[in-house]
Amino acid sequence: QVQLVESGGGLVQAGGSLRLSCAASGSIFNINNMGWYRQATGKAREFVGAITRGGATNLADSARFTISRDNAKNTVYLQMNSLKPEDTAVYYCAAGGNNWPTSEITRYAYWGQGTQVTVSS
Repeated sequence: QVQLVESGGGLVQAGGSLRLSCAASGSIFNINNMGWYRQATGKAREFVGAITRGGATNLADSARFTISRDNAKNTVYLQMNSLKPEDTAVYYCAAGGNNWPTSEITRYAYWGQGTQVTVSS
């Protein structure tokens, strides 16, 4: 089993920044890809970004968000800049075994509990 714990969410004004962290523990030797999704109230969960163990990345909004990881700490980070009210959502960390930074939600076997991000206007 793999455990994922997110942190770093909170309330921020529009135009501000937040950095989310996701720490992985447990049987992580098969985990190559880690990603972030978000889900706003009443909407479907949507892909935000992903990064492989080797550092390949995939971002839905690369102009404002960056993703990075520290393999030694088994931690992935999501840096979010120029935040907008529409970025308000619960952000979930996910992990899977595939070797590419996929946006396919079915490729992620493990999920964290989520962290709330609220952007005020």
